[in-house]
Amino acid sequence: MSTRNSKAAKDAARERLRIQREKDAKRAKVRRQLLVGGGVIVVLAIAGGVAVAVNAASKPSYWSAAAKDKLVKPANTSGTNGTTVIIGDKNNKNTVEEFEDLRCPICAAYEQTAGAAVLKDAEAGKYKISYTFGTFLDAANGGSGSKKALSALGAALNVSTDAFNQYHTLLYSKSVHPDEKTDEFNDADHLIALAQKVPALKGNAKFSDAVKQGTFDKWALAMTDKFNGSGVNATPTVKVNGKDVQVSGVPSDDVVKAIAADLT
Repeated sequence: MSTRNSKAAKDAARERLRIQREKDAKRAKVRRQLLVGGGVIVVLAIAGGVAVAVNAASKPSYWSAAAKDKLVKPANTSGTNGTTVIIGDKNNKNTVEEFEDLRCPICAAYEQTAGAAVLKDAEAGKYKISYTFGTFLDAANGGSGSKKALSALGAALNVSTDAFNQYHTLLYSKSVHPDEKTDEFNDADHLIALAQKVPALKGNAKFSDAVKQGTFDKWALAMTDKFNGSGVNATPTVKVNGKDVQVSGVPSDDVVKAIAADLT
């Protein structure tokens, strides 16, 4: 091989190496720019997320907002803020007061065993039932299922007392009532789906719209206030003409007898 050819080959090799180095340098520069740019984007995204979280946290809660809404009283109610719910003849001299929380498992047990018998005697004219509902289990276990279910129960009462009775029984039934630590009732669609088992509420747009729109949310809060001011601190509490009757863990027949013993 001639000296000239050898020199030309070396020069060509050096040129190829120079070009490759330049390409590598450009790639490295682009990679650094992407990494820096990506880091900025990530930082901005994180900052944006914090801003969104702060903004959301600074907004009034759903129920705080509901408390400021105009009060809508369900039909078939009376008294202050429509929080008097009477089943049976309102002029009956005997009153069975029932204090419940819709997430309460002991209330569910009471309704599953004695509820139908107690309601039957009210409809037969032996006494009237006055319902007062609390929502303290929302605070105790987290969530809003007690309030939302109470609002839905108000929507059922707005349809009719029969719809109220059937929906009330359904919500406490063994196949439907959730564990108190879950918040299944804090779902309008779920409450509406359950209501399809109640003839008067099945396909009832008036009821469904009221549940979805929270028409009776403020009423549920007013009922909560009534419960909180009642002096009752446990559910279920049942009083006959003002006298406490033991109902927790008591067979249906014994509950009926205990109520009858205090009638005038």
